[in-house]
Amino acid sequence: MDTTALWLTLKLAASTTLILAAFGLPLAWWLATTQWRGRVVVESLLALPLVLPPTVLGFYILMATGPRSWLGATYQDWTGTTLPFSFPGILLASVLFNLPFVLRPFIAGFAAVDRRLIEASWCLSVSRIATFFRVALPLAWTGVVSGIVLGFAHTVGEFGVVLMVGGNIPGVTRTLSIALYDDVQAMHYAEAGRTALWLVGFAFASLCLVSALNRRPLTV
Repeated sequence: MDTTALWLTLKLAASTTLILAAFGLPLAWWLATTQWRGRVVVESLLALPLVLPPTVLGFYILMATGPRSWLGATYQDWTGTTLPFSFPGILLASVLFNLPFVLRPFIAGFAAVDRRLIEASWCLSVSRIATFFRVALPLAWTGVVSGIVLGFAHTVGEFGVVLMVGGNIPGVTRTLSIALYDDVQAMHYAEAGRTALWLVGFAFASLCLVSALNRRPLTV
């Protein structure tokens, strides 16, 4: 198995998961508690990657971050490099594509928290931010961990978006799924089989962990 592609894949998955946890948790809390009618539109927009072909999302990200776009030109002026066909580029694409896979379990976890506990915390003059970290987050931990595991696992197996935005550059954008595709194209079936078996085993273990978490009773 291509160890360089393996470590790049794990680096991408870890970076994606950390970014999604950082801004996905407050976003999920807002979506789970807001009474705003436009919430349905926001949720539908954020869930688009669930139904869109990865190549479609990858195409729009490629167009939005290319050197002729405002974002791409600004990034190139600041860094001297381009977003497409770079690790930051596939990281951006991975964050956008995997957002709903992390967000939905987060929202489900927060929605299951007893609203009376939140209101009791407010009545005790605990700030909203402190209530989030001391009450809501601990009670929603199964949904939070499930979202993190699913996001990490899904990033490990991603192919279409990464290939569209990053291409196939060894050590830079060549992940395990792309290495598997290359091995099949080159008829290196033994190497492809080892990579595929590792990906299947990792995905199965991740799903077992999520199932075990969701079966645990909620404790206060």
